[in-house]
Amino acid sequence: MFRAFEWMVAMRYLRARRQEGFISVIAWFSLLGIALGVATLIIVMSVMNGFRHELLGRILGLNGHLSVYGTSGVLTDFDAMAETVRKIPGVVSVTPIIEGQVMVTSPAAARGAMVRGVRPEDIRRRAIIADNIVAGTLDDFGGQDTVLIGSRLAQHLGLGVGDSITVISPRGNVTAFGTVPRLRAYRIAALFQIGMYEYDSSFLFMPMGAAQVYFQLAGAVSNLEVMVDHPDRAPARGRAISAALEGRGRIHDWQQANASFFNAVQVERNVMFLILTLIILVAAFNIISSLIMLVKDKGRDIAILRTMGATRGMIMRIFLIAGASVGIIGTIAGFALGTTFAANIETIRQWIQGLTGTELFAAEIYFLSRLPAVIDPMEVVTVVAMGLSLSFLATLYPSWRAARTDPAEALRYE
Repeated sequence: MFRAFEWMVAMRYLRARRQEGFISVIAWFSLLGIALGVATLIIVMSVMNGFRHELLGRILGLNGHLSVYGTSGVLTDFDAMAETVRKIPGVVSVTPIIEGQVMVTSPAAARGAMVRGVRPEDIRRRAIIADNIVAGTLDDFGGQDTVLIGSRLAQHLGLGVGDSITVISPRGNVTAFGTVPRLRAYRIAALFQIGMYEYDSSFLFMPMGAAQVYFQLAGAVSNLEVMVDHPDRAPARGRAISAALEGRGRIHDWQQANASFFNAVQVERNVMFLILTLIILVAAFNIISSLIMLVKDKGRDIAILRTMGATRGMIMRIFLIAGASVGIIGTIAGFALGTTFAANIETIRQWIQGLTGTELFAAEIYFLSRLPAVIDPMEVVTVVAMGLSLSFLATLYPSWRAARTDPAEALRYE
């Protein structure tokens, strides 16, 4: 253990007098650099975690973990196939779906959209939709002439609940005069807002019966959406489903459908970790430079201490305490700042937006309508441990150099 004498001398050296003020300033900048580096790393990693978590939750909440497609393009005996899939261990739910690309128009605008035909009872069980209805009610969703659309799509079209929306299919009806676009008007029963821009601005839900009539799929669906007990087990569940269906369907899991996107997020996360680690590394080099200057400035003091009986170990510990104190205080301050900022990042964003009058997190660009952050305790421990380790390593050479100071040489040049 370090003795009280060593602590007293180390703390005295950190409180430089006026003529030594430059060294103290470098030490303070080192402390600030460590704190900002640790805080920035915690904040950025938390935001990246939150971004991935929110995207994964919304994408899988709306699309399912697995999709079963027919070998011929559509599924005709879908209810029997759905019942077979439901019996497989690990399968939570199976939902028949009709999917199709359309153009939606209103008197004010026109946009492309994705139509999904689902049974009303199935969409009421889909929490990500049922719990995020912002206008209207799902009780009105049913029959042959109602639809459910995203709030941003309604905003772009200038429509609201009860208004009429026209749906135009690129696959028209063949007549004696050529192909005529297939179009039909539907009444908006409700608006949903799940918080992901892509879905809120381009998805339209239609009752199953109405979708079968519109897309001319009588008694058939496009695919089955399957929810399993855990997203990471989707490939294994997919193999079990394929075996149970005996080749009557093609299986696609969420990892195949979104692999490039989530791989890009992971690569970006790793690169950001490496780049921001350099901030802590630069601050550690500042500790080295400030301690080397301190050792040079305190050469006479070191020599006097040695002649009074201080051992090389005591001298080394004095400067270890001085340098490590800067790193420890900086790391603790960075930990407190980073976790506090990450835990309140959405409130801070809203405050800055209100103060500056600018939008800092546009949903059109970043997919999500809010800034997410998920603090991973293991990552925080890793960052704090890295900050402490680099700070400690930065003190070794200057401390060793101080311990190697020759008292006779130091006093001779004073």
